[in-house]
Amino acid sequence: MKSFTLYNLTIALAIATFILPSCSRENKIEKGFAVSSHDEQIGAEHQGVRSDSVPMPTRPGGVLLTGLPEVRLTPVYKVNINKRDHSTFIGENRFHYHYSESERWHGNLMPGLEAVFGYNMVNVAHYQVSTGQKTKLFAAPVLIRNLYYPSFTTDTLSGQPVQRDYILVSVYNEDTNGDGFIDLSDLRRFYHFNGLGEMQKPLVPENYAVVKSEYDPGNDMMFVYAQLDANKNGKRDDMEPMHIFWIDLKDPNRTGRFY
Repeated sequence: MKSFTLYNLTIALAIATFILPSCSRENKIEKGFAVSSHDEQIGAEHQGVRSDSVPMPTRPGGVLLTGLPEVRLTPVYKVNINKRDHSTFIGENRFHYHYSESERWHGNLMPGLEAVFGYNMVNVAHYQVSTGQKTKLFAAPVLIRNLYYPSFTTDTLSGQPVQRDYILVSVYNEDTNGDGFIDLSDLRRFYHFNGLGEMQKPLVPENYAVVKSEYDPGNDMMFVYAQLDANKNGKRDDMEPMHIFWIDLKDPNRTGRFY
């Protein structure tokens, strides 16, 4: 019985979710992302980017080394001004997820995928080393919650090497509730990009709000929990139905509804 309990505990710790940062980071998430182009026009209830905003000042974060030698990524952060001393600050790439059981995958969130938590991240720059081509994942500023990209180190799963060739992004990218802002009150979407930085498909239908996910190491799948916007008001409501979608991490083009 003891070994059975420890086995289940190990599996439980291997589960990765969208909403399990440390307590301090969780509080920061709940306050929203300060990414407005006009801070003085936004109250505490609207810490987001105006849907009609003009270009905002941004700065790049550090370069992310990916498992694709020809691809390097750079998170793009909105420049914020500290009202006390007028100094500037941006988000940081160091806001990664860490779980005790993920040490088996070089500290990565899931085998073959590293993750950056997107506090203050408004885009991701994509660079192809051989051609020098520079693009961005999104044409306009968005609120990126999580960025998943191929890990630089090679992980193994069930004794086999795992190498990913795609990018996943959890993001608020539209003023779905029509209040003039893109913020945490809108629907959160989940997208698949190929290694060239080209959007392939939404992994969850866009009339859902992504809530969290779990990783299944036995099948190398991600289960994504999302609430249906049943009343079509563009935001999450507690009583709306929760569904679960599966994503085959071996090929994210293969998706479906589990529950």
